[in-house]
Amino acid sequence: MAGRHFDEWQVGDRIVHEVRRTVTETDNLLFSTMTHNPQPLHIDAEAARASEFGQILVNGTFTFALMIGLSVGDTTLGTLIANLGYDKLVHPKPVFLGDTMRAETEITELKPSKSRPGAGIVTFTHRLINQRDEIVCQCLRMALLKGAGA
Repeated sequence: MAGRHFDEWQVGDRIVHEVRRTVTETDNLLFSTMTHNPQPLHIDAEAARASEFGQILVNGTFTFALMIGLSVGDTTLGTLIANLGYDKLVHPKPVFLGDTMRAETEITELKPSKSRPGAGIVTFTHRLINQRDEIVCQCLRMALLKGAGA
């Protein structure tokens, strides 16, 4: 188990996640079709070329899901009770096919659970960064984690 328990975190802890991922055309096309998203900027090369970006834009919900996925191994793997929500999700820069993503996480809040002794709520600030060191996605994630004694 790689994730940490609630009582093993401190506000200000930072993690640079080791796993990186290059986004492929297949990733974007499959995710867009699986989620029934027909946005031409994601699936139509001609429409995308005619846009201000001049190329396919990677589906933003894929970008968000990739950011969370890259963080799980170091944060909540094996210690998660439940994800409680996400907040302040932003996409400050676009993601293009062939971009290589890396994730970073910072702990911004810790609250002991009122209903589950030993467990607690961790607020993670997740950031997804491309090979140009641009933040392409960021959010707060609130998760209920087991305590070390659980």
